[in-house]
Amino acid sequence: MASNYKQISATTQIKTSATILSGLFISAASGTPTITVYDSDNANTSDPKVLDTFTPTAGTNYFFDGGVYAGKGLYIVLGGTVSATILFE
Repeated sequence: MASNYKQISATTQIKTSATILSGLFISAASGTPTITVYDSDNANTSDPKVLDTFTPTAGTNYFFDGGVYAGKGLYIVLGGTVSATILFE
């Protein structure tokens, strides 16, 4: 199945319904960069984390074989300066 994509450089609600996170491509990361991905349909950071906070590396692909299921949606919180392309179904 082909993935959808969204390029982001700020904290963003990617999708507000069940989805599969296929991967992330980090094109830029500086200034103490961090990414946290929540299973949330309304920007709620008390919802479960799909990916706990991590420090991304610029020029790196993070692909998830088979994808990671999020039942409510995808909300991505960026810290520092990060530019990323999010792949989801």
